[in-house]
Amino acid sequence: MRIEPLIRAVVFDWDGTLLDSYRAGTHAYQKMFAAFGKSCDEARLKRIYSPNWHLVYKKMGIARKDWPRADRLWRQHYRSHSPELVPAARGVLQTLHLRGYRLGLITSGNRSRVLRELKRFRLDKLFEVKLFCEQGGRNKPDPAVLHLALRRLRAAPAECAYVGDTPEDIEMARRAGVLPIAVFGPYPTHARLRRARAKYLLQDLSEILPILEKNKG
Repeated sequence: MRIEPLIRAVVFDWDGTLLDSYRAGTHAYQKMFAAFGKSCDEARLKRIYSPNWHLVYKKMGIARKDWPRADRLWRQHYRSHSPELVPAARGVLQTLHLRGYRLGLITSGNRSRVLRELKRFRLDKLFEVKLFCEQGGRNKPDPAVLHLALRRLRAAPAECAYVGDTPEDIEMARRAGVLPIAVFGPYPTHARLRRARAKYLLQDLSEILPILEKNKG
C-alpha cells in the first residue's frame, strides 16, 4: 500500500486562492486596455485570462515596449478597489499556523501590492516565506520559485503541499514534486483546473484542513 507523504509545510498562491481579487483585477485590465484604445469586455477577458499577465497583454495586442506602462496603469486602477479575502482564508491560515505548519506564499502579484494587502488583513506574520513576481525570475509553472520557497522553509518536496487556483499552479507543484492541491476560486479557470491532475480538487478552501491533518508530519 502506498503511504502518503507527511506534510509539515504548506505554500499558497494569493490571488484567487486566498484573495478574491477577480473584480478588482478585471476592472484594472479594462481601464488599462482602454488607455491603449482597446476594448475588452468581461467575456473576452475570461477567454484570454492567464495568471501570466504578459500573455494577456500579447493577446490584446499590447506591444512589448508598452508592457511597463501597462503594468503601471493596471496597478493604478487596481488601487481604487479593496478586495476581500475568500471566505475561509483567514480561518484556514490561522488554524494551520496554530497546528504548527510552516506557511509560505508564492504570488505572481508585485511585492508592494501584496504586502500592502497582507498587512491590511494582518496575515503577513503568518507566512515564514513570501515570494513575489519580482523574485521568481520565471513565471509559473516554472518550479524554480517553489524550489526557492522549499529551501527557505527548510522542507523537502515530499513534506510540502502547494495550494492554488490555476492549472499553472498545479503544474508548478507537480514539477517541483510537492503535493498539488487545487481549489476553485473566483477566476475563470474552473474548466482547465479540472483537467490539471491535482491530487485534491477542493470546492472550498476549508476542505483542506482534514486533508492536511491526514497527511501531517
